[in-house]
Amino acid sequence: MNKRRLGRGLDALLGREEGGFEPGSLEDADLTRIPLELIDPNPFQPRKHFDPEEIRSLADSLRQHGMLQPVLVRPVDGRYQIIVGERRLRASLEAQLHEIPARVMDLDDQRVCEFAMVENLQREDLNPLDKAGAFREYLDRFGGTQEELAVRLGLDRSTISNLIRLLELPEEIQQAVRSKVITAGHARALLGLEDPLAQIAAFQRIVADNLSVRQTEALVSTGEPTPPRVRLRRDTGHAEASPSDGKAPHFVELEQTLQERYGTSVLVRLKSKEKGQIIVEFSTPEEFERVSSLMRG
Repeated sequence: MNKRRLGRGLDALLGREEGGFEPGSLEDADLTRIPLELIDPNPFQPRKHFDPEEIRSLADSLRQHGMLQPVLVRPVDGRYQIIVGERRLRASLEAQLHEIPARVMDLDDQRVCEFAMVENLQREDLNPLDKAGAFREYLDRFGGTQEELAVRLGLDRSTISNLIRLLELPEEIQQAVRSKVITAGHARALLGLEDPLAQIAAFQRIVADNLSVRQTEALVSTGEPTPPRVRLRRDTGHAEASPSDGKAPHFVELEQTLQERYGTSVLVRLKSKEKGQIIVEFSTPEEFERVSSLMRG
């Protein structure tokens, strides 16, 4: 089974190997201080939204401690373009700093685009639609296949293809994922419906009834969410919801969070008030490797 780690990380893209650094790696890049007025944003930045509160908090830290880790830039037409560290650049502007430490590397557009994707892919708060858009823009601009891009980034091809497929959904549903009205797991389930009108109708049902991802999968498959199982109480003869189905909201939320994180079905199965199981499903060796890599961090 392929033991490729999920995401090569910036170290790999910068040429770092276990035995040291290759020529042209980050360690060989010139370290200097550059005026902020000479640094431009990254045109290949996949992140479309930066949390203002997070930027303000980082700016406060920069005012107190300065920038401990240099940003990475490249020279472009007598100026510099940020490659890695756009959050720090924005926070530096917020903190009204005059110059910041930077390492300078001469990289082409394709490498800069790869750096921007890898830097953001490893941050959990990046919206899945932004990831999908970055993948598609890369393939449109530089060509190649999803498999080739997966190899360059150290990802499974299924990770890239599943995200790009989200861009096939109606804009109303895509916006709901961006605003976290529904999760990427809900959106992937809706791809099982081919008709956009049916997808929108199912999406509206998800929101109205607060359906979980598993219930959404059942809705797509059967037209109705899976009904709760019942058991017969011997003392009263009345039916009541089984404890394993009537899960508390925090267990349902945990299922949804893990399903979005691992990109597969996750079930929290309760055996009693204090015991249970968390079941993470996989359907292929590649999916097993991807999920286990995420679990190992």
